[in-house]
Formats: sequence, C-alpha cells, structure tokens
Amino acid sequence: MNLNQITLPVKDMKLATKFYRDLGFTQIVDTEHYARFECTEGDSSFSLSLQESDFNSGVVIYFEHQELDTWVEDLKTKGFKFDQEPEDQTYLWREAVLHDPSGNKIKLYWAGVNRLNPPWRTDIRS
Repeated sequence: MNLNQITLPVKDMKLATKFYRDLGFTQIVDTEHYARFECTEGDSSFSLSLQESDFNSGVVIYFEHQELDTWVEDLKTKGFKFDQEPEDQTYLWREAVLHDPSGNKIKLYWAGVNRLNPPWRTDIRS
C-alpha cells in the first residue's frame, strides 16, 4: 500500500498555487477549484482544493529535504516567513515551521534514517 496524495483546503487558489510553486514544487493540474503538485523527489504529490466557507483544517503537512537549512535560507531570501527556524527535535528530526496563505501548517524537515527507523520503532500488525 502507498499513500497517493494529501489535499489541503485553500481560500485563494491563485495565491496558494504561487506559494507552493515558489516553495519549489511543480504544478501539474491547474483549475479554478483544484490544483495538484508534484514533489521534487520521489513520486509523491499533493493537491489544493478551493474552499469557499471558513475552515480550520488542523492538518500539518511535512516536506522533507536533506539540505533543510540551506532550503530555509533560500526561501527566506524569497520572502518566506517562518514561525520556527530549523531546530533539532527530541524525536530526532530537524524541523522548520511556516504557514501557507490559507493558514495550513507546513513543516520542512530532515530526519534521515530516523524518519522510518527511529530507535523506538515497533512493528505492530494485525
């Protein structure tokens, strides 16, 4: 089994698509109400869906990059504002935090081998 995609709600499609293209993603679907992006590595994608009513999704989306600190510095030169600069976390990931124009929380991170194999990993199955 593999995760196909995540869809985030957005308030302004034009503003949101520009934000994600400026983050470095390639937009592969473009409509007034729906957009889809391809990640720069691997075969993952994510999409945006226009929501006309107010929302608070509570979703946190994570984008991984080995050169996290360099990526964050590059984004800051483009005008991106971060709520948290890259910091080492107790769960062995290094993360920076920002929000998209619709308020969706984004964590840019690098976890290395700890992404799927932290020291406390278990393999619980039915």
